[in-house]
Amino acid sequence: MSTLKVKLIAHTPEPDKVVSMAAKLCYSHVGVEEMSEKMTNQEVDKFLSMLMSLGHESPVEHTSFTFAIEGISRACSHQLVRHRMASYSQQSQRYVKLSQFEYIIPPTIESDEKLKQIYVQAMDRAQSDYNTMVAELIKNGRTEKEAIEDARYVFPNACETKIVVTMNARSLFNFFEHRCCERAQWEIRELAYKMLEECKKSAPILFRKCGPSCYKGSCKEGKMSCKKPEISRNRIEQMELQI
Repeated sequence: MSTLKVKLIAHTPEPDKVVSMAAKLCYSHVGVEEMSEKMTNQEVDKFLSMLMSLGHESPVEHTSFTFAIEGISRACSHQLVRHRMASYSQQSQRYVKLSQFEYIIPPTIESDEKLKQIYVQAMDRAQSDYNTMVAELIKNGRTEKEAIEDARYVFPNACETKIVVTMNARSLFNFFEHRCCERAQWEIRELAYKMLEECKKSAPILFRKCGPSCYKGSCKEGKMSCKKPEISRNRIEQMELQI
């Protein structure tokens, strides 16, 4: 079994200030360097808060954030890469031989001993079948790389993966709106909240209002709304208290 880990390994320096300067430049007769020297933290907070309230998000694209993510399933990473305005580098099952693969257990199965036993047995079978196929393919004249890239097809969606993700802040706004929602699948929702926490630590003004649509105002899910906005609001408020 594997545990979800999210680490912000790089980001644009002073992201709040960078976005403020980029936006102010559109209306200023002075250059960025002179503007930077005069801009105080209070001015950044005031201007950026105003910018976000107006929904002017194009300057937000000037900042980017890179995350190292471990302990997510292939099922989760398949959802993650649907966010196309991003860059991804994922651990390859073609080049990395998984002699003992890690896997994710959904909470509903983890909490039921009978289901968990069935689940773990399925994971053990997948590992055993993978090992057998790799050995047989090599014995039949295939290279190890050829063997593992074909044998990997037996691995389940539960198989753990590692991935590095880079998104600009505007893409992250969209990601958090959709994936922090209570209607999002549980695993990518947990990932989104851990990423949001990292962003709030590094750019507190920029990500102050980030979260699902119900946190920012009204739910966009219409008739499919979970009708429980307090869940997301309470979670984000608790997160901010701990930062």
